[in-house]
Amino acid sequence: MKKKYLIAPLSNGNVALLAEMGKNAGLPWDAILGAELVRHYKPDHEVYLSAAEFLGVKPFEVMMVAAHSGDLRAARDCALRTGFIYRPNEYGPGGRADKAKPGDYDVVANDAIDLAAQMGA
Repeated sequence: MKKKYLIAPLSNGNVALLAEMGKNAGLPWDAILGAELVRHYKPDHEVYLSAAEFLGVKPFEVMMVAAHSGDLRAARDCALRTGFIYRPNEYGPGGRADKAKPGDYDVVANDAIDLAAQMGA
């Protein structure tokens, strides 16, 4: 994915937290975007639109990838493309993870490798 696309988290978590998380996990981020940069929090549209602005692209050139349907619906409302990754253990044993079927979002994947394959990366 990294060879073809810019990768950046867009989180309600603060930038310092995301930087430490990325560093400790060896995540291949090109930038760190966060709600704190625009002083709004998801699902406020300002957060999603700021991602495109910070990256110097149009909203439709950004894909929000998440395991949360509400996050993806808000991103889609801002003209971002959407990618859903199913995380069955998102809420622990017995939790009810969000699900999606093909057509619900631009890409519906079982994991990051499946997402990359569907995007031709």
